[in-house]
Amino acid sequence: MPEPDRPQELPARLLTDPEMINACRVRDFGRVFRLVKTRAGIYPSMIARRCELTPSRVGEVIAGRRQLLHMDVVERIADGLRIPGHMLGLARRPWETPQALVVTEQEAPQVAEQEQLAPASLPGPDVDSILALTTRTNLSAATLEAFRSSIEDYWRRDDQHGGEALRPAVVGQLRYVVGLLKESRPPAIQNGLYGIAAELARLTGWTYFDARQYNQARAYFTEALQLAKTIDDRQFMANVLACMSLQATYQDKPADSLALVTAAQDQARSAADTTPRVLSMLSMREAFAHATLGSQTSTHRAITEAHSQFEQIQASDPDPSWVAYFDEPKLIVDTGIAHGRLGEAATAEPLIADALRREARNNQRGRAFHAFWLARTQLDQGKLDQACHTATQALEPASAVASERVSGHLREFYDQLAPHRQEPVALAFEARLRELLPPVSGSLHP
Repeated sequence: MPEPDRPQELPARLLTDPEMINACRVRDFGRVFRLVKTRAGIYPSMIARRCELTPSRVGEVIAGRRQLLHMDVVERIADGLRIPGHMLGLARRPWETPQALVVTEQEAPQVAEQEQLAPASLPGPDVDSILALTTRTNLSAATLEAFRSSIEDYWRRDDQHGGEALRPAVVGQLRYVVGLLKESRPPAIQNGLYGIAAELARLTGWTYFDARQYNQARAYFTEALQLAKTIDDRQFMANVLACMSLQATYQDKPADSLALVTAAQDQARSAADTTPRVLSMLSMREAFAHATLGSQTSTHRAITEAHSQFEQIQASDPDPSWVAYFDEPKLIVDTGIAHGRLGEAATAEPLIADALRREARNNQRGRAFHAFWLARTQLDQGKLDQACHTATQALEPASAVASERVSGHLREFYDQLAPHRQEPVALAFEARLRELLPPVSGSLHP
C-alpha cells in the first residue's frame, strides 16, 4: 500500500505498453491522460491534483484543445504521475531509485549500516540532490559567466561528437537553472538566468533536431522561445525561430519554414541591438526556405541581402555569442547550399569546395555535412567519380559524430547513386558506407 504522501505508482504493464511509450516519447499528453485514466484508474480530477493543473486544463488536453509544452509542466506531470524521466526525454527524476542504490539482498545490511554512519546533511548520489546543494549559495555575475562557458563548451563538443551523449547533462543543467528561476533574485541575475535557460533549451532542441527527433526538438525550441520572450530578448527569439525554420525544411514544410524565418526577421528588426551578423544569418535561412520552395528570384534576393548585411559587420559590433559561428566560410558554404537546394549545382560547387577547404578540422559534423553537399552538387553535374570520392571523404568525420542528420544525408546520397550502382566508384563508396555507417532498417538496398 503506498504511503499517504507518496503518489501511487503507475502499473508496470502500462509503463511498458507500446502505446504509452509512444505517447510519452512525443509528449502527447491527451493520450497519456486517457491511458492513465483507463489503465490505472486515475481520473482527470486526480491527474489535475497530482500534476498541479486545473481540472479544466486537463479536460482541454484530453479533448485535444490544448497542448502542454512548457518544461515545468512536463516535469510536474512526470513527478505527479510517476512517469520515469527517460520516457519523456527528461533526466532521471529525484524520486527514481539511482542505479548506485540497487543492491542485492545480501548487500542490504551493509548499505543500511553505511546509511546510519553517514551524516544526515549529505545528499543522495543522484545528480538532482547534488546540484540542489548549490542553491544554498548566492548567485553572482561570475556564476552566470560559468554557465555561459559551459554552454560554449557543450556547443564545441556537439560539433566534434554530436549531441547524443551530451543531452542528459544539458537537460539536467536546464532543469537546474529553471529551478533557480523560481527563487527571487536581483533583476540582472534573474534575466541572466532566463537567457541561460533559453540557450540550454535551444541546445537541447538542436540535439534532438540533429537526431531527427523532430517532435522533441520542437518542444524544446518552443520552451526556449518562451524563456527568451519572458525577458524580451528578441534577437534570441529570432535565433530560435530560425532553428525552427531550418527544421521545417527538413520536414518538407517549406511554407512553414518561410513563415518561421519571416517571424524571426520581424523579431530581430524590432530589437534595437540586432547586429548585421544576425541579420545576415537570418537572410541566409530565408534563402534556404525560398530555395526549398523553388523560388529562384526570391532565393537570389535573400542571398544578396545576406552578403550585404555581412559586409556591414564591424569588429566592435556587440554580437551575441550564439551567432559567432556565422563567419565568412559559413556564409560562403551556406550560399553554396542555397544554390544547391535550388538546383544550381555549377554555381554551388566552387563555393562549397572553397568553404570546405577552410573548415575547422575539429568540426567533424560540419566537415561531413558540407562534403555531402559538395558531393551532391558534383553528382548533379554528372561528375560521378568526383562525387563518390567526395562522399567517401565525408564518411570518416560522419562516423566520428553522432548525427543522424548527417548519416541520413549520406544514405540519401547512396540512394541517388541508383542509376550508377554497378559502377566501380559507386561500389567502393557503398562498401565504405557499410563499413563506417552500418545500415539502418530499410536503407542501403543492394
